[in-house]
Amino acid sequence: MRICVYCGSRTSKNTLFLEAANELGKGIAQRNWGIVYGGGKIGMMGLVADSALAHNGEVIGIIPTALKTKEVAHYGVSRLIETPDMHSRKAKMEELSNAFLVLPGGFGTLDEFFEILTWRQLGFHQKPIIIVNIDGYFDGLAQFVHRAIKEDYIRSSNQELFTWTQSIEESLEQLDLEFS
Repeated sequence: MRICVYCGSRTSKNTLFLEAANELGKGIAQRNWGIVYGGGKIGMMGLVADSALAHNGEVIGIIPTALKTKEVAHYGVSRLIETPDMHSRKAKMEELSNAFLVLPGGFGTLDEFFEILTWRQLGFHQKPIIIVNIDGYFDGLAQFVHRAIKEDYIRSSNQELFTWTQSIEESLEQLDLEFS
């Protein structure tokens, strides 16, 4: 079982986010699941990877050649896969993962989330997607979804394509249910 984690390549000043990254890496490793992520050593993604590795977890990083220097590739992971571009990276992440967790991040995190959500909406996969709304970080996204439903750009039933949680503990419990 492998969980793809989408999160920031930068580190927030909000310690709740940093604690969540560490808790997630530890929780996944303790369940003997693996992590698939963007392959960077920095930011939230580096914290998740390092935490899982510190608890003897499997961590597979997938990084495009152009980002190896920019995102400071993490050569200490279980396996580092280099791809020619972002499209290949996202496809490989989907291929190797059984579920997707979205932690706080920026444009790249949202790009990855929306692409994997769209793939699920189109029926390309049926894997669980969880948005971890720590400290209300994704409240604006929830507001957008509700407005898009109201304006009939999104079907109300599409809300079933992903799950909202408020904590790492709740997210891991949700995954336990999905995989039991």
